[in-house]
Amino acid sequence: MTENLRILIADDEPLAAERLQLLLARLNGATLVGTASDGESAITMAEALKPDVLLLDIAMPGADGIEVARSLASHDPTPAVVFVTAFDQFAVAAFEVAAVDYLMKPVDPDRLQHALDRARHFLEHRTARAEQPAGTSPWIEEFWASDMTGLVRIAARDIDRVSAERDYMRLHVGRRSWLIHHSMAALEEGLDPALFVRLHRSAIVRKDTISGFSRNPSGRWIARLADGTEQPVGRLYSDRVRAIAGR
Repeated sequence: MTENLRILIADDEPLAAERLQLLLARLNGATLVGTASDGESAITMAEALKPDVLLLDIAMPGADGIEVARSLASHDPTPAVVFVTAFDQFAVAAFEVAAVDYLMKPVDPDRLQHALDRARHFLEHRTARAEQPAGTSPWIEEFWASDMTGLVRIAARDIDRVSAERDYMRLHVGRRSWLIHHSMAALEEGLDPALFVRLHRSAIVRKDTISGFSRNPSGRWIARLADGTEQPVGRLYSDRVRAIAGR
């Protein structure tokens, strides 16, 4: 979709809502269509305005953000939900209701832009899924890479991790790896988010290869993978740790 994302804000804190409005005004590709101050009005306005994206606080009077997301899940079309909250303990519940992203207050402008990019990708894939014949998948299922013998087929589900090398991406499968000409953004968009997670601007990993997380001396998260690799987690992706680890 090339048009601006139509965005509804739901937050009971006037200053927080105003800050989001100011941030959105500075971003390209976003149009504010309304602001709700509690859960019930968020549901009512979402039904009436049909926004593309709902920037949703969690701790609100009446219906909280999780309840709002659950209520809207049965609507058609359902907005892409991005939670914006001061509390990180709701991350697991947020992703259980299929939130596109989870932002911590005070919201970083770059992080907000990234969340809106994810929302746009989500909406585009949802449209693609609706237009595809039954039984087909909108996600990348295989890659073809060159090696000394010719071309090799690599099933997406077999990839342990992806690392960026300039204009190429390296697909790691066990002890072997192959280079393909792709962008990290395109792979993040195309790989099934139920199986893969982006942890760094230059790395995507398959979720079931993550054996644990630890912090380095500077306090940044490090993902420990099953093959012994230690993958640094980028600052913009630290909320993924909370979602995966449930804390």
